Amino acid sequence: MQFFKTTLLFSILLTFNILAQKNKNTVPSSAEQFPIPAKTPNQLFYIQRSSNINTIIYDANLGSDKKLDPKNPVHTYWIRYTEGNKKQELTGIQRSLAYGLHTKPVVGEVNSYDGYFFAYRKRRFVVKQNAKGEPIALFPINGKMQILEKVFVKVDESGMMPSVIYIELWGRDTNTDKEVYEKFKP
Repeated sequence: MQFFKTTLLFSILLTFNILAQKNKNTVPSSAEQFPIPAKTPNQLFYIQRSSNINTIIYDANLGSDKKLDPKNPVHTYWIRYTEGNKKQELTGIQRSLAYGLHTKPVVGEVNSYDGYFFAYRKRRFVVKQNAKGEPIALFPINGKMQILEKVFVKVDESGMMPSVIYIELWGRDTNTDKEVYEKFKP
């Protein structure tokens, strides 16, 4: 049984690596040259990776009462630029291992959710609505909780398993609304 699980995991990882290699010819040379997804009222932030131009979008999931859905406050999906800008849901594996989020209500704060990325748990974030009712994601940028807007992940896919070289974060200061930026190695 263990051999089967190991073989299945290896096959899945190899498939992801092959698919990433297939799209390498559509990769810009810098983060600034990647397509910018159209901003929607519910968009919190997005992630782009150096492996291809497909983009992962994180939207606030609002209910009919215009409040964050307590069971699933964030909806995550792809914009597949390599497939004609097609919107596509994450697969179960992508949701549970790579790009998915774990969220839970913040104790004592209404309509506010604490969380982390399954793939990177070292920095926790908060999803809530600001005083105007606009959804925002607060994320540590330069040691301070800031409004996160964009993430770029530089990936090395030369080996059997992809590895992260660095991560760039762009956002806005919660007090001054000035742009903030951080680049770090995980």
